[in-house]
Amino acid sequence: MAILIDEKTRILVQGITGKEGQRAAKVMLEYGSKVVAGVTPGKGGGSIEGVPVFNSIKEALHLHPEINSTLIVVPPAFAKGAAFEAIENKIPLINMLTEGVPVKDAAEIVHACKKSHLRFVGPSSIGILSPGKCRLGVVGGEKEVIDKIYKQGNVGVISKSGGMTNETAWVVRQAGLGHSTVVGIGGDIITGSSFTDLLELFEHDPQTKGVVMFGELGGTYEDQVAEMLKRKKFTKPLAVFIAGMFAEKMPQGISFGHAGALIEGSRGLPSHKIKMLREAGALIASRHDELGEIIKGAL
Repeated sequence: MAILIDEKTRILVQGITGKEGQRAAKVMLEYGSKVVAGVTPGKGGGSIEGVPVFNSIKEALHLHPEINSTLIVVPPAFAKGAAFEAIENKIPLINMLTEGVPVKDAAEIVHACKKSHLRFVGPSSIGILSPGKCRLGVVGGEKEVIDKIYKQGNVGVISKSGGMTNETAWVVRQAGLGHSTVVGIGGDIITGSSFTDLLELFEHDPQTKGVVMFGELGGTYEDQVAEMLKRKKFTKPLAVFIAGMFAEKMPQGISFGHAGALIEGSRGLPSHKIKMLREAGALIASRHDELGEIIKGAL
């Protein structure tokens, strides 16, 4: 089955006429994803990669009522407006590639999505991929690369780091395993779908037999996973790597330039997260390249 996206996913691209929007549409179409419409206010009537462009989501839905997901690829200043347009039009899955979204805007988007019972993944999300079924976003890169990294299988992957999403999927592949769904959640302070949100979906997905998770220093999303494991809310094997141990050797107060890398006392430190996760039953990798063999052994 997979989670979030599959063969029935029909995609709208908000900001399709921009450079990044065009690239996203191109790579999704190359993978076989069904990109049925794009939206850029004031530029309706044309097309990008054969995809019709509309001035608004309302116009796009009028001709393409089958749309059930949107990829937002607009400048940060317009991200909130684009998201709220999607929310007002009740798009079930909203994936935001845009980076640099103000924290206040992200918080308002997340609140509005929860209030409307819509799924929001992002901001700063590289995308979502269910191998052989659908790709939403730019996760995986070009087609000749994506086919070498990803294949259908029974391991779910969740990564806070966009750049490490492909690498994490690759170590799973190197272990001779495949993927159910791979999700880049984004590393911002406010995240629309957290580790626990997605683990809940993987728990109920028959295709997924285990999950690999890439976490980082800062924030408490991994702490929430530990609590989830203790409460037996996620019962499948979970292999985890937490990046950023180097930070514990650095003087306190140094900024690491990552939106989500907030540390207060011991909370947010990789060692603290590792301790909590290990005590809760997660399988901890001391090196990133161990993840594949660890989850293989657990399965």
